Amino acid sequence: MGRGKFKGKPTGQRQFSKPEDILAGTSTRPRTFRKLAAEHEKEEEEEVSDQESGEESEEGSGDEKPEKRKGTQGLIDIENPNIVKPKNLKAKDVDLDRPTELSRREREELEKQRSHERYMKLQEQGKTDRAKLDLERLALIRQQRADAAKKREEEKAAKEQKKVEARK
Repeated sequence: MGRGKFKGKPTGQRQFSKPEDILAGTSTRPRTFRKLAAEHEKEEEEEVSDQESGEESEEGSGDEKPEKRKGTQGLIDIENPNIVKPKNLKAKDVDLDRPTELSRREREELEKQRSHERYMKLQEQGKTDRAKLDLERLALIRQQRADAAKKREEEKAAKEQKKVEARK
């Protein structure tokens, strides 16, 4: 109910309840917090009563617990083979003796790492084609450096020879 002669903004305008309305109980203020608190208390009471009655029924039956479903899923029972059911395991149910199964991606990643390690070992030993080419190139470079060093030594010896001759 609007107050005053001007129309409120479309975003909404604050409306305050009068003390008389609050005392009379005719206030338009929503009481959501009280409703939520009351609903929460009812749920807790239901859970406690369910647990008490559940304890008695669990003794006779196995460890069957109905899955909690959200919204309309609880009303409609569908057998869809494509639905992936969550695999929640408790710590006490885990089987440590059984080897863990790797996914396809994990297996491929491990195989890739192993093949790379094998290749690097062969590379270090010089057995791969690339390693052979690298070793040939390295030998050629060493030969060139040795020739260049020998040439420098000869030039240095020739300079010293000229100095000695120039002094005479």
